[in-house]
Amino acid sequence: MAEFTRTILARLRQFVGDRRHSKRQCVRLSFSLSLAAASQSLNGTRRIRTLDGHTSDISDNGLALIVPQITLAEHHLVGENRSLNVKLQLPTGPIDLVGMPVRYERFEEGEAETGYLIAVKIVSMPDADRERFSQYVASLQQA
Repeated sequence: MAEFTRTILARLRQFVGDRRHSKRQCVRLSFSLSLAAASQSLNGTRRIRTLDGHTSDISDNGLALIVPQITLAEHHLVGENRSLNVKLQLPTGPIDLVGMPVRYERFEEGEAETGYLIAVKIVSMPDADRERFSQYVASLQQA
C-alpha cells in the first residue's frame, strides 16, 4: 500500500507541479553509497558495504539517486533518521557527502529505468567538496 501511495504522489507531482526551491539539473553521475553507521562483523571489525548507482538529477541541496535495490546489508536505505554516505563522481573527481533520504519510489515495469529512485537531501559535505559541487551545479545551469 505504501508503494502505491508513493507512486500516486510522484505522478501527482508531475501534473500539479513541484514545490522544490532549488532548480534540478538532469545529469547522470556515478556514485557509491553506504549506510552512515557501518555494521560490525562477528570478529569486531567494521565492514562497509556499498551500493553503486547513478544520479537522475542534482541541485544545490539534493540528489535523485537511482539504485538497483532498496536494501543494503539487510538494512532499508530509506527510514527515519537514516543517513547515507555518498561518494559522487564529478567530472573533476570524486566528492563525499552525507545525505538524508526524504522519499523513494520504485520504477514500474516498462519504464526506462529499473530499480528505485531515492530523493536525498544533502546534510553535510566537506567545505572543499561543497565548493566543487556548487561550481559544478552552477556550470550545468549556465549550459
